[in-house]
Amino acid sequence: MRFMPTSRSARATSLTLAAMSLGFGVVQLDVTIVNTALGAISGSLGGGVSMLQWVVSSYTIAFAALILTAGALGDRLGARSMFMSGFALFTAASIACAMAPTPASLIAARVVQGIGAAVLVPNSLALLNHAYPDSTQRGSAVGIWAAGASLALTAGPLVGGVLIALQGWRSIFLVNVPIGLIGLWLTWCYAKETARSPEREIDLVGQLTAIAALTCLTGTLIEGGALGWGSHWVQAGFAAFAALTAGFIISERRSREPMLPLLLFREPMFALTSIVGLLANAAFYGLIFVLSLYFQQLHGFSPLRTGLAFLPMMAMVLPMNLLAAHITAQWGTATTIAAGAVIAAAGCLMLSGIESGTAYWALCAQLMAMGAGLGLLVPPLTSALLGSVDKAHSGVAAGVLNSTRQIGSVLGVALFGSLVAQQSAFIAGARVSLIVSTILLLTAAAAIMVGSRR
Repeated sequence: MRFMPTSRSARATSLTLAAMSLGFGVVQLDVTIVNTALGAISGSLGGGVSMLQWVVSSYTIAFAALILTAGALGDRLGARSMFMSGFALFTAASIACAMAPTPASLIAARVVQGIGAAVLVPNSLALLNHAYPDSTQRGSAVGIWAAGASLALTAGPLVGGVLIALQGWRSIFLVNVPIGLIGLWLTWCYAKETARSPEREIDLVGQLTAIAALTCLTGTLIEGGALGWGSHWVQAGFAAFAALTAGFIISERRSREPMLPLLLFREPMFALTSIVGLLANAAFYGLIFVLSLYFQQLHGFSPLRTGLAFLPMMAMVLPMNLLAAHITAQWGTATTIAAGAVIAAAGCLMLSGIESGTAYWALCAQLMAMGAGLGLLVPPLTSALLGSVDKAHSGVAAGVLNSTRQIGSVLGVALFGSLVAQQSAFIAGARVSLIVSTILLLTAAAAIMVGSRR
C-alpha cells in the first residue's frame, strides 16, 4: 500500500510543495532580478549609485533582519496563516514597486517586499515539514524546494533582461503578481495549518536592535562613498553600529527566548559555516551589483544584454549544486567548501585587471569560475551547518544561515557600491572590490579548513 503522508492525498501534498517552492523561488528571484534594471531605474527615476544601492539593499536588510522573528511568529500563529500573509504582502509590495513614482517610494516598497520575503521562507519550510512527516520524503521535498529557488536565483538576471526589453523595468516586479496569486490559491486549497504555540514569546527588543544595527551599518557604508570615509557622520555611524551591536548581544543573552540563540555559536562548525556564508555572499552579490553597473554604464549594455552577460556565471551555479553532494562524498565537507571558495577567489583575482574597454569574451572564464565556486560551496555549507546542531534547533539554524548570507549580500552591495560611486574612479573601485572579494573568499577557505581540523 502506498504511503500517504498524514492521510492526505499525494496530489494535495505535491501541490503544497509546489506552493512552497513558488514562495521561496519568488523571494530568490527578486534577489538578483533587480540588478539588470539598475540603469533603467536610474534613468527613469533619477538618482545615483547610492540610490541604487538602497533599492537593492533595502529588500535584503528587511529579509535578513526579520527572518528569525518571522519563523517564531509562524510557530505562534500558524505557519499556513503566516505564509499566506507573507505571500499577500510580497505580491502587494511588488505592485507598489512597479507603480513607484519616486526613488523614495520604490525603496519603501522594496522594504515591504523584504518583510514579505522574510515571512515566506521559514514558514514554507515549516509547512513542508508538516506535509512530509517521513524523513526520506521530506528530504526529497526540501531538495526540490531548494533547487527551484536556486534556478530562480540563477535565472534572475536573464529573466529581468528579457522583461525589461519587452515591457520596461516595472515589469520585473509585476511578474511576481501571477506567481503570488497562484501560490496563494494553492496554499489556501491544499496546505494544512500547523499547530499553534501562543505561549511562544517574540523577542521584540532583540528584533528592533538588530534592524537598527544592520540599517545603521548599511547606511554608513553606502554614504561613506559619497561623504568620504573620514566624515564625522560616517564615523558616528560606525560608532552607533558598534553600540547597537553590543546592545543586541546583551539583549540576546538576557532574553528567555532570544531571536538569535547565542549558544549555537559555541559549536565551532556552526560558527564557521555562518561566517563562510556571510563572506561568500558579500563577495558574490557585491560583485554582481558592481558588474551590473560596469556592463550598463561603461559598456552601454541594454538590460537584456546585461542579463545575457551574466549567463555564464549563473549557468554554473545549478550544475555545481547538483555535483556538490558527489564531490563532498569524495573530498569531505570542509575541503569541498574551501575548494568552492578558492575557485571563486581565483575568478575574482583573474578579473582584477579589468579595464573600461575589456572585451566581454575576456571576462567569461572568470565569471564562470565565480559561479562554479559559489555553486560548489553552498550545498555542503548548508548541510554542515544543519548537521552541527541538534535537530530541535534545525529551523533556527536554517534561519541563521539565511540571515547571515543575506547580511553578507547587503554589506557587499553597500561597500562595493561605495567604492565605485564616483564615475571617474569606477574602474579603480571595481578593482579594489575584486581584490577585497578575493581576500574574503580565501579567508573563508582558510577558516573552514583550519577550524574543521581543530
